[in-house]
Amino acid sequence: MRRYPDVAHLAEADLDSVLKMWEGLGYYSRARNLHRGARYLIDTQAGQVPGSYSELLLVPGIGPYTAAAIASFAYGEAVPLLDGNVIRVMARLNRIQGEVSRSATKQEIRDRLSELIPLDDPSAFNQGLMDLGRVICIPREPKCHLCPLAFACESMKHGDQDQFPVKQQKKPLPHYTIVIGLIRKSDRVLIQKRKTDGLLGGLWEFPGGKVETGETLEDAIRREISEETGLAVVVKQKIATIDHAYTHFKITMTAFFCDWQAGQAQTHAATENRWVKMTELSAFAFPKANLKILGQLTSQASAS
Repeated sequence: MRRYPDVAHLAEADLDSVLKMWEGLGYYSRARNLHRGARYLIDTQAGQVPGSYSELLLVPGIGPYTAAAIASFAYGEAVPLLDGNVIRVMARLNRIQGEVSRSATKQEIRDRLSELIPLDDPSAFNQGLMDLGRVICIPREPKCHLCPLAFACESMKHGDQDQFPVKQQKKPLPHYTIVIGLIRKSDRVLIQKRKTDGLLGGLWEFPGGKVETGETLEDAIRREISEETGLAVVVKQKIATIDHAYTHFKITMTAFFCDWQAGQAQTHAATENRWVKMTELSAFAFPKANLKILGQLTSQASAS
């Protein structure tokens, strides 16, 4: 907030700086969308936030939930807001049988709310439902005896509140073994910039990837570096092994120092390569897993 106090400051910033400010928070698409959204407002809206739900949906990074929140809270537009709390209240109140992650089920809930939301104070209605789900209609052991809507709650009548909302059974998160290499050439190491449109887009990282079945870690890092950069390296000492979890998968990552042997760095899996000094790494935005490795490296240097 201090660095980018208004839309104009954020729009003028370069994406690398924005990602560096966001570093460590995860969900980097949010930072990219904030930046895109700010530029959209400057370019098309004279820097002003639109005043209607339909116009808000055109702003990059603003989806139905955020658009409804802004439209109802800031502008008094009678548009229902769906968050996890509201969905849970409505699913129990109406014993909605559809799986709540499905767009059709969400639309059913949105349609029901559209018939109920008052024109004179939609903000209080939306906030009231959110608070009802947060405080009383909680996920486990809801406080039905305190609920002002208990008289109309279908799931309470049937005694099956714990069966709503209907959710898809979670699958176990896949796990991948990852290797990365800090490739040394003279007094510098190679970093690569990830493609903007993918996972962790726009961040910098050390070359590497998944270990294939039957590979040793050393074989994998040589192969990955060759495929991603075109470089031949000599694998040196192991730096550290860390575990890290993303939203949809988990990894165990091992990092090695590697010495450059031959070749010119290519961008087969990245948008940009840079050879930088170790002391310069703090100026670049890295994913959390890479930061953990750098933290281990710093700890080792301090210990020695």
